[in-house]
Amino acid sequence: MTFVVTDNCIKCKYTDCVAVCPVDAFFEGDNFLVIDPDICIDCALCVPECPADAIFQDTHLSDEHLPFLQINAELSKVWPNIIELKAAPEDADEWNGVANKLPYLLP
Repeated sequence: MTFVVTDNCIKCKYTDCVAVCPVDAFFEGDNFLVIDPDICIDCALCVPECPADAIFQDTHLSDEHLPFLQINAELSKVWPNIIELKAAPEDADEWNGVANKLPYLLP
């Protein structure tokens, strides 16, 4: 099992989750974070740290979030690893909770 970052992280990209990950399973794009399912140890430490409530266990994904399992798996293989807390984008709070952000995902 693994945890999955879903669409509410898009354009928010808070990195609080990264700071608590004991195995450095997060990878960073321009406006989104993903979790490598091959690295994630299913510890769940990241879930309560996410201010956007964007992280879910793969077995608890809604139908709308199922595509993010593959998105996380694919992008974690090409994006750089992130292991330190970084400042969120200036407009992150404005994007937190906005629906249907998948079209805004930058590769």
